[in-house]
Amino acid sequence: MHEMAVCESLLSAMEEAAKAQNFSRVTRVRLAIGRFAGIEVEALRFGFDVVTKGSLADGAELVVLEEEGTAWCFDCSDTVPLAHRLAPCPKCGGERLVPNGGTEMKIKDLEVM
Repeated sequence: MHEMAVCESLLSAMEEAAKAQNFSRVTRVRLAIGRFAGIEVEALRFGFDVVTKGSLADGAELVVLEEEGTAWCFDCSDTVPLAHRLAPCPKCGGERLVPNGGTEMKIKDLEVM
């Protein structure tokens, strides 16, 4: 379950931000996760609760904002939204697509004290 490792990295990032910006508590974390990032959201939520126990983010609310996936279509020469990585182009039906968005995960913001 790589979501635990993701949560550990997330906690490290919050601890570094706390030192740099002089806060001691995180009450809410908003994460933007791309549709193709390979993150199981429920596993991430579970891991977040486990990893943050006893830390500056203990009890913090985790808000997940799902971002759509996108791909470049060689047939219609356009970037299009994709519901699934292997779906055809919703614009022209072409199947020559290269995913170019929706694989990221980033901290949008933290609510701190």
